[in-house]
Amino acid sequence: MPHYEPWSDERARAVIDEFSHLEGPLMPMLHAVQETFGHVPDAVVPMLAEKLNVSRAEVHGVVTFYHDFRHEPAGRHVLKLCRAEACQAAGGDALAEHAEHRLGCKLGETTADGRVTVEPIYCLGLCATAPSAMLDGRIVARLNERRLDALIEEAQS
Repeated sequence: MPHYEPWSDERARAVIDEFSHLEGPLMPMLHAVQETFGHVPDAVVPMLAEKLNVSRAEVHGVVTFYHDFRHEPAGRHVLKLCRAEACQAAGGDALAEHAEHRLGCKLGETTADGRVTVEPIYCLGLCATAPSAMLDGRIVARLNERRLDALIEEAQS
């Protein structure tokens, strides 16, 4: 279960500085910021732009291009449902609707109690065993309604 730190300019600058020695450090910096704060706050965009001598638009473009970067902190557990074509063809649409109904929130949202964030992911590389999902980094293939219910129950506990 992730534990995120409260936002702090000082802490954000320290996280960014940890990766300033790398070549092409923007992606590692963004991942580290998200791991620290649970999301990529808007306030970090100008910090990164200044540190890397790029425009805020360039940083914003990277943050918004990649689906894994969140704009708000995730719940205690993150359930990612594959939305790629193979998973859709194997029943992924019905499973996504089932998850939304069971959790009471749409893809990309967090349950009212903050326990579960359900997100779309665009290919886990398990097309031969579709549909698939990932709960807190653990991949589950050959997903069906029963297995999805078990993942949801695990995440809600």
